[in-house]
Amino acid sequence: MKYDLIIIGGGPAGYLAAERASKGGIKTLLIEERYLGGVCLNEGCIPTKTLLYSAKILEGAKHGFKYGVEVKNITLNHKKVLERKDKVIKTLMAGIKSKLRKSGAEILSGHGEILGRNSKGYIVAVGDKEFATDRLLIATGSSPFIPPIEGVKEGLERGFVLASREILEIESVPASMVVIGGGIVGLEMASYFNSAGSKVTVIEMLDHIGGSMDREISNILLEAYKKKGVEFELSARVTKIDDRKVVYEKDGKIFEKEAEKVLLSVGRRPNITGFGLENIGVEIEKGCIKTDERMKTNVQEVYAAGDVNGKLMLAHTAYREAEVAVWNMLGRRVKVNYNSIPSVVYTNPEVAWVGESEESAKEKGLEYEVTKLPMLYSGRFVAENEEFDGLCKILIDRKKRTILGCHMIGNYSSEIIFGVGVMIEAQLRVEDIKDIVFPHPTVSEIIREVIFEL
Repeated sequence: MKYDLIIIGGGPAGYLAAERASKGGIKTLLIEERYLGGVCLNEGCIPTKTLLYSAKILEGAKHGFKYGVEVKNITLNHKKVLERKDKVIKTLMAGIKSKLRKSGAEILSGHGEILGRNSKGYIVAVGDKEFATDRLLIATGSSPFIPPIEGVKEGLERGFVLASREILEIESVPASMVVIGGGIVGLEMASYFNSAGSKVTVIEMLDHIGGSMDREISNILLEAYKKKGVEFELSARVTKIDDRKVVYEKDGKIFEKEAEKVLLSVGRRPNITGFGLENIGVEIEKGCIKTDERMKTNVQEVYAAGDVNGKLMLAHTAYREAEVAVWNMLGRRVKVNYNSIPSVVYTNPEVAWVGESEESAKEKGLEYEVTKLPMLYSGRFVAENEEFDGLCKILIDRKKRTILGCHMIGNYSSEIIFGVGVMIEAQLRVEDIKDIVFPHPTVSEIIREVIFEL
């Protein structure tokens, strides 16, 4: 059977590309080996946010007396939290399937492998069936990176060590947990299990948490979670995982930390093997499929979107890359502007940022100005927060007077950061932004307040 486009991988990049392409008149086949929605829907973005929302409600109940609401005997039913998580996944899965059916895309369950190219086009096998296509979109996603630490393999086998998928299935809250890795996933899970009652320790190789997060914001988040009882071991390297303990090196000394469970959260690697990429000569660079800004690979009419290209492993990045790939297939010459794509950490408090940080701006030699204000300059933030002051920080280009980056810590940050992304994408000047009317009272007004400090 011949198609205009075959997509391998049904995660955010794959399923959105299938919908957009089919609506654009491209005859599309979407091949997914496990489940639609990929890691994001089934073991990443959505299930973790479901857990974190339950934790946020729990925290609110515990501190309700500060708002005039007194509740006694507050408990978290982890089993019920997991049941709700599964319900949310099921609901959203049905929505994806419905949208794909309406678009006219065909869905095939199985493992897709590229056999090569002949006069009919690219040939893709799924089991004993073969399909031809004029174009390919590789959207095979990524998998957790398993570091070569002594005892990790054995720990995973006996269930002492958990990766991002397994942590969402444990039936009870462990009394203690060590999180190896202080990036986004590690911090979010540390946040949930800390709220749920675990004694959490985060071990991170770097001297800060949050990866590329602005250092000032990172330090504020670090102190906020120390106050909540989370322990951090920074500039520390795990050397061994033994029976019920983690061994790590710090400052030239060896330490041990006992735990009931260990979460392994040290990044992800693109899924590039087993799909026949070598059969058509797709170029791989540093373990990722190499693409340009239009998602094109080095092979004619072969595209790659989502985690597999390793550019920015976020679901909303995958969405944008998928759209850009399809638009280029349809003749529109558009590209991805990664600098206007926001990042969010859904801890409590939330952290969100877009564009350059002070560290990246200095590294690139950019001439910038920075202005910041506590989130307390927002009336709504004050009305709804007793625990935390928060911060909004904006960097602008000193000459062009356009925004280079914005960094926030405080709840609602995740919902308003896109606005600054729009400002960066549109290259609005400070004076242009001053003319924008923000609704009052909203936390988003903090952006206007900071801009008027410039």
